[in-house]
Amino acid sequence: MAAILIIEDNETMREGMVQVLKKAGYQVFSCENGEDAFFKLEHHKVDLIISDYRLPGMNGLEVLDKVKSINSRIAVIIITAYGSVDMAVEAMQKGAGDFITKPFSHNELVIKVEKQLDDIQQKDELVRLADENLYLKEELEEKCNFGEIIGHSEKMQAIYKTIDKVSRTDSTVIVYGESGTGKELVARAIHKAGNRADKSFVRVNCGALAAGVLESELFGHEKGAFTGAVRRKRGRFELAEKGTIFLDEIGDLPAETQVKLLRVLQEREFERVGGEETLTADVRVIAATNKNLQELVEKNIFRQDLYYRLHIIPIYLPPLRERPIDIPLLCRYFLKQIGKEIGVPDLTINDEALNKLIHYRWPGNIRELKNILERSAVLAEDSELKVSDLILFTENNPKPTETTDLNEILAEVERKTIKSALEAAHGIKSKAAQKLGIKTSALYYKLEKYGFITKEGEDQHD
Repeated sequence: MAAILIIEDNETMREGMVQVLKKAGYQVFSCENGEDAFFKLEHHKVDLIISDYRLPGMNGLEVLDKVKSINSRIAVIIITAYGSVDMAVEAMQKGAGDFITKPFSHNELVIKVEKQLDDIQQKDELVRLADENLYLKEELEEKCNFGEIIGHSEKMQAIYKTIDKVSRTDSTVIVYGESGTGKELVARAIHKAGNRADKSFVRVNCGALAAGVLESELFGHEKGAFTGAVRRKRGRFELAEKGTIFLDEIGDLPAETQVKLLRVLQEREFERVGGEETLTADVRVIAATNKNLQELVEKNIFRQDLYYRLHIIPIYLPPLRERPIDIPLLCRYFLKQIGKEIGVPDLTINDEALNKLIHYRWPGNIRELKNILERSAVLAEDSELKVSDLILFTENNPKPTETTDLNEILAEVERKTIKSALEAAHGIKSKAAQKLGIKTSALYYKLEKYGFITKEGEDQHD
């Protein structure tokens, strides 16, 4: 039961508030001045103080200052006279949770009290979970090596349990989730926690390459298979032998490639492009998509038999807006990383800014959160991020997909240009680099930067 202390020198008003709040189910103490209030605080645990501004002795703002210096957790509501706007603003700036203007109704009083107590409970829960998460994360990393997956919400706890279970098998897994929710992190966690952890984890972005280039990337090609194929190239399935292949954006897989992938899943066999030798694939397959595959099946865009082969063990990642309780943990984790990168090791965020992030809708999910924190940290005037440092995509700002950031626009143009050059060069990177007028080593760097290849999955003989 929450405990409330009322400080009001008008006996009629004081007793009226006491009766209203007791009827609402709260434990209520009362007194008529600040000196008596602090005597009661020494002997009783109090969650919320409601204090009139005009009191004999110290006034309401002086009470507020002293309360916050003793215990910042205690919420304070200041009662003001009608029209005292400046004083109410000053009270909020000094740390008051809210103010209420005379005359006020019993209903208004109860609503404001409930809101303050709810805020206290939420802050206490966030602190508890933050401390508990640090301990649990260490435990989970030791047992299952979940790495950078952060969160202690019920939905994330269910994800951890699923990862733990599926990592003990070689069953095909498909991870569903919006862009930026961490699908690749889940795939890597499953790989690292399984019996293939000492082998390769190879990532393929099925939506980043044209059909012909993608087929060569997945299955490889023989010398002379097409113009520019000057040597044999091993595909990603060969590179992932005994390990795990992660097929990201599987919903964008071209129809002709779907047929060949189905054969790999059913028979564990494939041929290189232009080759006759049948190769075997001892590979654990994990796929991911931000699309509804069942709807794509109904529209005849995605093969039904391939869908059933992939949909052995589905994992559904919640969007960040459905687990706001995890945002403080993610902020602490990312700010520690960002602080090291920009040379500000004590990088923090204040409660007001954190509260703004908690109540934001996060269309870009965790990826957007990290980008916003990084941008804010770089531009902030000091090591504590404030509301004024945050730039969120609200209704009055550009949508994430309609960026006006020059760096993002140029990066997207560069990514599309590289993709076109690869397609024209049939996936031959040296030829694509020549078309782009850059060194092959520079092209490899950009391919990794934009997710076309990974260090683990690249064929060094190409």
